[in-house]
Amino acid sequence: MNDLGMWQIELGELQTIIIAIIALFIGRWVRRSVPFLSKVDIPNAVIGAAIVAGLVLIGQVYFNTDVSFGSKTKDVLLLVFFTSIGLSAKLHALLSGGKPLLILCLVTVIVLVVQNLGGVALSVAWGAHPAFGVLAGSLSFVGGPGTAMAWASQLEAEGLANAAIVGVGASTFAIVSGALVAGPVTGWIIRRHNLHGQDKPNDVTFAGPQASKTPDPDAGSIERLLAGVLVIATSVYLGDMINAYGAFAGIVLPGFLSAMIAGVIVTNLADLFRFRLDFLPIEKGGAVALQLFLVTALMATPLISVAQIIVPLALNVVIQIAVTVGVAYFVLFRMLGRDYDAAVTVGGFLGFGLASMPVAMGTMDEVAKRYGPSPKAFLLITLAGSFFVDLANAFIAKGFLSLPFFAITPVAG
Repeated sequence: MNDLGMWQIELGELQTIIIAIIALFIGRWVRRSVPFLSKVDIPNAVIGAAIVAGLVLIGQVYFNTDVSFGSKTKDVLLLVFFTSIGLSAKLHALLSGGKPLLILCLVTVIVLVVQNLGGVALSVAWGAHPAFGVLAGSLSFVGGPGTAMAWASQLEAEGLANAAIVGVGASTFAIVSGALVAGPVTGWIIRRHNLHGQDKPNDVTFAGPQASKTPDPDAGSIERLLAGVLVIATSVYLGDMINAYGAFAGIVLPGFLSAMIAGVIVTNLADLFRFRLDFLPIEKGGAVALQLFLVTALMATPLISVAQIIVPLALNVVIQIAVTVGVAYFVLFRMLGRDYDAAVTVGGFLGFGLASMPVAMGTMDEVAKRYGPSPKAFLLITLAGSFFVDLANAFIAKGFLSLPFFAITPVAG
């Protein structure tokens, strides 16, 4: 029995992964069966994990039985995911974006800071630790469930109780609210300013950088997969070395952040020495790691605890939507020239600023179908949203949490 007097079922790492994979397939089936879930683009992992967490809750309430899941594999998956993000960070791609991309990146930094300030203000007003405000701010809204749960694990390790509960609640609210807000706001901007694309809707299609790629017959070869594993493993090892040197110098970094930094170093050194990395297995590996990490992290969340903080989570959503839409319309839209491309870019910005990159791309795709294509907007959002935003978010969050005001003690909560 555990401390609560319940019968305890302890699952090992392999059992946890098996349940996680099954939950992913169940989440995929449920998402396809319920149109609303597909529309708001809630990840399969979130749906599947919620079902598992619900079953655990039923076991606790009605059968006096609790379940604990393995956590060691989850930590490795987290490193793999953030390494894959770092490996996609091509500095020359950012430099080639020109002034519009520079503006987009600058405004992204502004919204990251403003979201955290809004979250911190609510946390302090509610009487909670200010670190919860950063977790429920940019880490959940720009970062999404993966980033929120990664930082929640780090904060709990430092002594911030219930960080995972806040992370899963805030990031889930973010996904739903972002998907519901991004499209209507973009349409309102286009209609208000009487904007339209240069081509008629559906005359030109642009589905992002992957659209023009032809099938690769060697995509699943053992050699390519092993090469991807080698690059990821080497980057993770380099991240460990960065962490060790940082600790020696008095700089404490979360393991996943140093893994992402290592990925950035590896991919740009490869470019410098004209060594071509095969990104298909790296991207697939990162995607698999993210899905498995999300479902293993989220399915252990005590749902009853999330329900207890539903009011501050709802207030936080209102604050984050207000500040993000305000920055998008009054700053980004105007700095980009207030034309049609600027409006569509705002749609993508709201997508990844309030929910995720899939929401961003889906929002722009729907706008393009209705009002006309905007390849420029797709390019800008792809460059900024694919990796810059994750790098900026990590460093800004770390900057906030490093301030004395955010110091965590073991009794915080």
